[in-house]
Amino acid sequence: MTDRKIRVLIAKPGLDGHDRGAKVIARALRDAGLEVIYTGLRQTPEMIAEAALQEDVDVVGLSILSGAHNVLVPSVMDKLAQNGLDDVRVFVGGIIPEDDIPALKDNGVYAVYGPGTDTQQVVSDIKQAVNVQD
Repeated sequence: MTDRKIRVLIAKPGLDGHDRGAKVIARALRDAGLEVIYTGLRQTPEMIAEAALQEDVDVVGLSILSGAHNVLVPSVMDKLAQNGLDDVRVFVGGIIPEDDIPALKDNGVYAVYGPGTDTQQVVSDIKQAVNVQD
């Protein structure tokens, strides 16, 4: 990786209107020196994939509290692949039942975080995912 900062897109797919967690993560990542783009609420998978392409991101973080992760995440992954973004790492945070995590990871999600996750763990995982050392 070059001297360029890690670029992270934080997105809220679907109809979920609760974005406090997404904003907390966005601030923690920014404070850790990463470049963060927040798309705002109610994004479609197509909008997320297009923003990831336009912003040339290394990582996409999806915040989902609605329970629609088994539909939204695969759709986002498909749209990223259609845009040639197979190398973009995807992280998911929110209310995700433990039983659903293996399927998300099988679909290409790098890591899944629940409520109360230490933000420094997320920062560390992102840096590891894009092979950047402190």
